[in-house]
Amino acid sequence: MSETARKFTLLPMLGHTKGKRSPVTCALKCDNACAGEVCNTSSNGYFRDIASAAMSRRAALGLGAAGALAVVLGSAVTSNEPASAAGLSKAATEGFGKSKLEFTAIKPVDKAVDAFTVPEGFSWQPIIRWGDPLFNDSPDFDLNNQTAAAQARQFGYNNDYTDILEIPGSKGRRAVLFTNHEYTNESIMVPAGYDAAETRAIGRAAHGLAVVELERKNTTKPWSYVKGAPLNRRYLSDTTYELTGPVAGSALVKTAADPSGRAIKGTFGNCSGGTTPWGTILSGEENFNGYFVAAGTSAGDKRYGLTSKPTARKWELDDPRFDTRNPGYENEANRFGWIVEVDPFDPTSTPKKRSAMGRFKHEGANVIVAESGHVVAYMGDDEKFDYLYKFVSKDKYVEGDRRNNMNLLSEGDLYVAKFTGNSPAAEITGTGALPSDGAFDGTGEWLPLVVGGKSAVPGMSVEEVLVYTRLAADKVGPTKMDRCEDVQPSLHTGKVYVVCTNNSDRGTGTKEGATEVNPRTQNRDGHIVEIAEAGDQTSTKFNWTLLMVCGDPAQGDVTYFSGYPVDKVSPISCPDNVAFDSVGNLWISTDGAPSGIGYNDGLFKVTLDGAERGKVEQFLSVPRDAETCGPVIHDDERTVFVSVQHPGEDGTFEAPNSYFPDYVPAGTTPAPGQVRAPRPSVVQVFRG
Repeated sequence: MSETARKFTLLPMLGHTKGKRSPVTCALKCDNACAGEVCNTSSNGYFRDIASAAMSRRAALGLGAAGALAVVLGSAVTSNEPASAAGLSKAATEGFGKSKLEFTAIKPVDKAVDAFTVPEGFSWQPIIRWGDPLFNDSPDFDLNNQTAAAQARQFGYNNDYTDILEIPGSKGRRAVLFTNHEYTNESIMVPAGYDAAETRAIGRAAHGLAVVELERKNTTKPWSYVKGAPLNRRYLSDTTYELTGPVAGSALVKTAADPSGRAIKGTFGNCSGGTTPWGTILSGEENFNGYFVAAGTSAGDKRYGLTSKPTARKWELDDPRFDTRNPGYENEANRFGWIVEVDPFDPTSTPKKRSAMGRFKHEGANVIVAESGHVVAYMGDDEKFDYLYKFVSKDKYVEGDRRNNMNLLSEGDLYVAKFTGNSPAAEITGTGALPSDGAFDGTGEWLPLVVGGKSAVPGMSVEEVLVYTRLAADKVGPTKMDRCEDVQPSLHTGKVYVVCTNNSDRGTGTKEGATEVNPRTQNRDGHIVEIAEAGDQTSTKFNWTLLMVCGDPAQGDVTYFSGYPVDKVSPISCPDNVAFDSVGNLWISTDGAPSGIGYNDGLFKVTLDGAERGKVEQFLSVPRDAETCGPVIHDDERTVFVSVQHPGEDGTFEAPNSYFPDYVPAGTTPAPGQVRAPRPSVVQVFRG
């Protein structure tokens, strides 16, 4: 075992993970959240048995073009066609259609297989890999001779949220790729014998965000990244982010290094994200608690999972701000857990942290323009028994006015969701079996936290609500969910899809049992909630139904796929990130696979309307130990993109558990840039 591997030998989740989930991932990505105490110990009452209320199902859309920086390739847009006069995409006004991306679903791939698997007739290749040089002065990647200075000029590690935006005027031949770098596993990154401080510095430099220019010969060819392109950028641990909104300048975020409370260094633990209609990227700071040592005794520390134990990476040895017990740095952790907004088209711009959108473990944020013109963002808090949130901008979206639109997320109202089921409580058995009305469904309301610039939570100021959003939400009685991850509004129908990845603690001990919106105890496989707002997206009322209850019917799991025959779906577990294609189908990437033998994670297409509503078809499978992230669907071009995160997670540097993406045969001399080691990568899949 290498020196770096020994740092992570304490794995509380060893022997407790399900399917192919690695305990190493649990330790490094989310600080063993499932092994610790549940952060939400509030005792709110949530469900009551009432009849569902009538509600309008009309779509409430307002996409429009993005002005000078039209986002015609991004996952935030459902069609490459121009917007109609009513503000809807052409696909939305004409109803669901047939995608050009036709394929035969692949079979599940055993978790022991180290391969990237695609349907017959498709090929794949990486666009960019961990360590690829980004700038003219970047050194080539040298696996055995890494430095923090080199890593800062190279593509980072464990890419997650991904989008590809066409550069205006390029006729589809140039684009920018955005991705964030969620976390690192130094055990498989760095060889034994490295200086410990340098290893930590390499890890810090591999975190953050990246913007990379792409090019291709024409729209039928795959993309390549452009080294030294003018828009290329790495956002590092010392990059300055401007804190905006009501918390900016608050005493709750001031530190010895930043007495202004407005200039924050770095972003860590970024997970999913979203792309705005004005062409900026939103990235969610998720498991930030694992980067800080804290007293661990205050209500805020406990609610956010901050403890006094040494961190896995021990950055507190290098920088006093990572130990909030140090005088002057008591508030440092309060400066993380925000939504970050980045302008990928301006490499000189300062990225923003949007305090008006609340502080919690953000999986991401996805926006839609309501009929009223207000921008609405949906956000999940990715922790067991935590909540679903919605932000509504104070000001309105103005078509073509990018300067106006760039400030829309600075002020607005913040809500948290309460779900009510319409079935008798006795019919929600915890097994996943349907109630007598044949569906898991009901009504809901958005409970106010901040409205009109004022706190709606008794005893808490606006600044306190936004810094301690979890504590504020506890006070108003929302619904505890099974880890809300990606939350995406469909620009095709206006419905919102809430991905609940799993919650193995539901119904155990004294913890809350099954509810209609979270209908399984010890929920290992997850489910997806479909929300239809009453009126447009600014409404405070909604109807909901479960699109699917995931699992593997062949292994005896009780599942539900909107009535579609369970023996005709691809088995799917632990849904994570989602995207839409141009005709409204939902695409799901997974982080975990059905139990039993276990399968590699993958990307799945789900039909959302008609006789095949609920049909799940697996499109691809990622390599051993890897997670599928950041799907981008360009079905008009018969192309799909995914980020492959933590391949070979269970290996060591000396004994790799994956050789993705290069797969250089043993005894063969690698080509330039190839490495016989696992490298997280952004991958494109295309016809041919």
